[in-house]
Amino acid sequence: MATSSIPIIFTMHADPEKTGHIASLARPGGNITGLSIVMTDLNVKGLEFLTATVPGVKQISVLGSPDMPSYSPSLKALREAAHPFQLQLRTIVARTGADLETAFSAMAREHAQAVLVLGFGPYMAARQQIAELAIRHRLPTFFSWRDHVEAGGLMSYGPDLGDLLRRAAAYVDKILKGAKPADLPVEQPTKFELVVNPKTAKALGLTIPQSILARADHIIQ
Repeated sequence: MATSSIPIIFTMHADPEKTGHIASLARPGGNITGLSIVMTDLNVKGLEFLTATVPGVKQISVLGSPDMPSYSPSLKALREAAHPFQLQLRTIVARTGADLETAFSAMAREHAQAVLVLGFGPYMAARQQIAELAIRHRLPTFFSWRDHVEAGGLMSYGPDLGDLLRRAAAYVDKILKGAKPADLPVEQPTKFELVVNPKTAKALGLTIPQSILARADHIIQ
């Protein structure tokens, strides 16, 4: 296998430890290291933002796909976090953009009050479609990436990707100078950004609380 001889540096791994891709953050082992985006923890943060933004929210759909390596760890963390908030979570699967129409119709039938969208490549490609479906079904959305909010989603909270890419270059430099990936600790984000879209909130009949606006790093106009 290439991974046994060619060092691999990941720049945006959702959760390398809980998915079993490394032994530990401090000592990854094997031939792979890089930067984790702690997606499991950030998804839980999404529940906090949704409960703070959507009055009386109790039923939240979680849109994801079992094809995601971090799918099971993310759902486990979300279910554990939902209990103190007395939230009912309903998982909705969409593996491709073609599944999204059916997925959002299912959310509407089940009376979802908001949607937490797990970070997934096909969803990024379909971000405009997701935003339009959410507004059509009057569903507030939370995402991990700013791009979704720029496309019309309600809010996102996640790492500063530019910062992650700059830090990844340091790994390349160390490995080229002889360091072994197994000995290079996996680093986590140090910069995060909360992004909100007041225009989308207005379309949904929501008022974003001042406490959220005050924390926002970017407000999409």
